[in-house]
Amino acid sequence: MTATIWGFQLVNGLVLGGVYALIALGYTLVYGILFMINFAHGEVMMLGAYAGYFTLTFLNARGFMETNPILTLVITFIAGMLVSMLAGITLERVAYRPLRRAPRLVPLITAIGASIFLQNAALRIFGSKLRVYVKPSVIEGGFRLGESGIFVPRTGVLIFVTSILLMIGLYLLVQYTKLGKAMRAVAEDKDTAALMGIDVDRVIVQTFMLGSLLAGAAGVMLGFHNSQVNAFIGFIPGIKAFTAAVLGGIGNIPGAMFGGFFLGLAESLGPTALGIPSQYKDVIAFSLLVLVLIFRPTGLLGEVLSEKRA
Repeated sequence: MTATIWGFQLVNGLVLGGVYALIALGYTLVYGILFMINFAHGEVMMLGAYAGYFTLTFLNARGFMETNPILTLVITFIAGMLVSMLAGITLERVAYRPLRRAPRLVPLITAIGASIFLQNAALRIFGSKLRVYVKPSVIEGGFRLGESGIFVPRTGVLIFVTSILLMIGLYLLVQYTKLGKAMRAVAEDKDTAALMGIDVDRVIVQTFMLGSLLAGAAGVMLGFHNSQVNAFIGFIPGIKAFTAAVLGGIGNIPGAMFGGFFLGLAESLGPTALGIPSQYKDVIAFSLLVLVLIFRPTGLLGEVLSEKRA
């Protein structure tokens, strides 16, 4: 294999890894607070992708995109993130909050039901046809890197840089802000946090907000990366992001970031390294999940679970 092919796959893996990491952070934030898996998280991302599509289409039809390409990108990301945030808050209030003290299997089944409902609702409302993402001129094309001439698409640069900035922002928020300290306190012990004056319900809603905002950004990124969106765009990436969260250690924020990039690189470089068709990338991704669950169920960066969380 030439250096150009390896370089291209490396770039693609980093781009996919950034998307997976952002989605995985949503899974790990919610699990860290509630110890539940929000399997509707991929569909929250899908709604953000649709919001980005309609925003781009609207701005392009009015000529705004042509004259203000950078501002168009900013508005598109904001629209996608806000719609996903509203979807996440609604899910928490309507589907999950009433079941907070129910056995763990109940909210898990509810999350799967919410995922199927959102997929079919989007299919009914938006139709089954693929919606093509229109790219602002500032992210069209790409450039060659180094002597080997590795092609780097501008869309990939946008996705990678934006995902890194969002991850850094989330990490700083969780580590150094009042909200972050409250989130960590609730994750440690809800009852003790409530006795200390922390509004647990509010912290849980804010956690869903943060995870959903990241999912909305990931939805717009995936729309730009795939150049299209449909009602099922969030399903497979959502499952893969869950895989990434498990790989890194679900409930562990740095672990989710690591797992996302690890999975993206493995999925991109794996078929090339093994000399198999790229169609087998999903096999590689889910094989990693099985291996980690067998040999390291707490994830590569996870800690041994306490009896309470097990």
